[in-house]
Parts: sequence; C-alpha cells; structure tokens
Amino acid sequence: MVTISHWTRQLVRFGLLQARCCAFAVALVAGIAVSGPLPELPVARYDLVLLYGIGLAVLARKVGWDSARDTAVIAGCHLIGLAFELVKVRMGSWSYPEEALTKVAGVPLYGGFLYAAVGSYVCRAWHLFDLRLDRYRPRIMAVLAGAVYLNFFSHHWLPDVRWALAALLLCATAGTWVHYRVGEHEYRMPLALSFVLIGFFLWVAENVATYAGAWSYPDQLAGWQPVSVAKFGAWALLITVTFVLAAGAGSGRARPVPAAW
Repeated sequence: MVTISHWTRQLVRFGLLQARCCAFAVALVAGIAVSGPLPELPVARYDLVLLYGIGLAVLARKVGWDSARDTAVIAGCHLIGLAFELVKVRMGSWSYPEEALTKVAGVPLYGGFLYAAVGSYVCRAWHLFDLRLDRYRPRIMAVLAGAVYLNFFSHHWLPDVRWALAALLLCATAGTWVHYRVGEHEYRMPLALSFVLIGFFLWVAENVATYAGAWSYPDQLAGWQPVSVAKFGAWALLITVTFVLAAGAGSGRARPVPAAW
C-alpha cells in the first residue's frame, strides 16, 4: 500500500535530483546576479561573467558533472544560442545595454552560456533520472526542432507558424513516453508534457535572469517588468532543439517507433 510518507519521500528525492540538474544554471544566474551590484572594476561585467561561465564549464567537467559527450552537447547549445542571440538582438527583440570587450554585434559572448545552461540541465536530467524514451521518432523530431529554430528567425519577415509547429509536435510526440527513475521506482510522462513543464520553469528562470540584469527586453529598459507569458510557449517549443541534440548524441536510451519516420 502506497502511503503519504512514501510520496513525501519521493517528492523530496525528486526535488533534490532536480536541484542537482539545475546546478550549472543556478550557479550561472547567481553569478550574474552577484556581478550586478559590484563596484566598478577594470573588467567589464559582461567580460567577467564570460570568464565565470568558462570557469563553471571547466569545473563541471573536472568534477564529473558532465561527460565528454555532454560537454559536446552543451557546447553545441552555446553556439546555437549565440547565433540565435545575434539575430534577435539585431531585430530589437532584446538587448544587452552594457559595454564589453567580448561583445559582437551587440551580443556579449557570455550570452551563449544561458543556452548552454539549458543543455546542461537536459544532459544532467538524462543521467540522474535514468531517462528512457519509448516510441520516440528521432527523424521527424529533428526536422520539427529545426523548423522551430528557424521560425524564431523567419517570423520577422514571414508569417509566424509557431502554432502550426506546436500542433505538428503534438502529433509527432503522440504515444511517446519519457520513463524516469526516482530512487527504486520508475515513472513516466508524455514527452509533450515534459516540454511544457520545462518551458514553464525556463520562463520562471528568465524572469529571474532579467531581474538580475542578464539582458533586457524593450519594456524592461526603463525598469524591470515581468517577462511576457508568451515567452512560456516560446520556451516550450525551443526546448525541443536542446532535447533533440541530447537525444541524438546518445545521452539516454531511446526505443524508437518501428516505422519510416
């Protein structure tokens, strides 16, 4: 018989595992927050945060948080994130108002670490929760994740098709389950639900990061305002890019659908 104390213990274990998964992201955002009120230094704040992010990445590798394969995935997320930032900042979606030596076309190089932190979370979760995918469709998911990424650029000039892509992702993930382990017990949830949950927590993290001065949206330049709820949906879509990278690199076990996907 399952008791309340059992579920309480499992919930605590789940929370502790999630905290371990978020270690890199929490350390990064905390470093950004601490750098804000520092007195004026010979090194620009954005440059200092870049050095801090590199130090965190090296530390994560040295202490065994990330494997060599995880590091490759995280580096890929960093580069994809920087490309994303270069376009979005140019289009005025958000900005980095402070000066820095390591700033290219208005984007500080540390900006890629914000996406690398998401990659670190996914890789860590795959290992710590012993994730396994059931009826996963790798090829169609790769195509749709690529389309999601490109749409975040192209919607500035072409019609925005994110809702159509969201519908296609629901179809592509229909019947796909994520199996995860907490202690000795295994659970499962629909893959689409995991995207929604991660998207929500990334939206919460984005509120924290903008409050800490990591970057600013146009309506935050005169003073901090909560990030639009629309960003919640955007993150729920964009997380598919990181997920496909991690799955393709073999971070976890997947049992694909036996069909020509």
